[in-house]
Amino acid sequence: MRIDGLTELIVHVGFPTHTFRSPLIYNPYFESIGANVVVVPMACRPEPYPVLLRSVFALDNVRGALITMPHKVRTVELLDVRSPAVEVAGACNAVRRLPDGRLEGDLFDGEGFVRGLTRKGMVLSGARALVVGCGGVGSAIAAALAAAGVADLVVSDVVPAAAQRLAERLRRHFPRTQARPGPADAIDRDLVVNATPLGMHEGDPLPLDVSRLRPGTMVGDVVLHTDLTPLLRHALARGCRVQVGADMLYEQIPAYLEFFGLPSTTPEHLRALSGLEPSVAAMHEEGV
Repeated sequence: MRIDGLTELIVHVGFPTHTFRSPLIYNPYFESIGANVVVVPMACRPEPYPVLLRSVFALDNVRGALITMPHKVRTVELLDVRSPAVEVAGACNAVRRLPDGRLEGDLFDGEGFVRGLTRKGMVLSGARALVVGCGGVGSAIAAALAAAGVADLVVSDVVPAAAQRLAERLRRHFPRTQARPGPADAIDRDLVVNATPLGMHEGDPLPLDVSRLRPGTMVGDVVLHTDLTPLLRHALARGCRVQVGADMLYEQIPAYLEFFGLPSTTPEHLRALSGLEPSVAAMHEEGV
């Protein structure tokens, strides 16, 4: 890869950076299409981060920033323009500079999840969905589902107040979606999402009563430590379709490319060019 006076930078900001795989995924792709763009890791501790973010966008050849732990929540207050996903989830993992100099942020966890569903042929417009778990990932997925036109969206959490607050934010930003808190009951749902950590460890309880799953329901899981979690195995046994946690992560990368105004591609093409099989757990840690 040639770096010259016209090279544009996408900075990948987080701490620590030793697990970062973004340069190994994005940069071979940029080289393959002849784009004079490079992803560069930047290790920044929490204290100087607000100053760094503003300062780095003072450089004319910075096209954007990938933001990862521990800065995704702190970034929200540093933005001039926030997407509905950022507003609903309270986190941000991509920032770009607008022509007038303002910083705009977005969040692609939910977008990656939704892209995976649509590539599997699921029609979300008018669908009935259940999201179990109202933390950062669950909130991002709920926002992306509402943006995709889901008509009836139940959000459920072991802390009822968290589900209530998420439903209120969803109704405020997506008034066409009937969003409400409720139990983790899959009986009449077209889509069921586990956005909790349940399934990461042997012996974890299931996040919902699988006997309530109907054949044909799409069941997605965000847990990364294994492709087929206990929930997804039960879902397959009941005749459901499934989406594994890794799908959400790989589907985010084309969305990032589009956000930064760069030619997009497929997750499969990116993986083939990189020449490696990234650890999905590590990708999740770094916020790819």
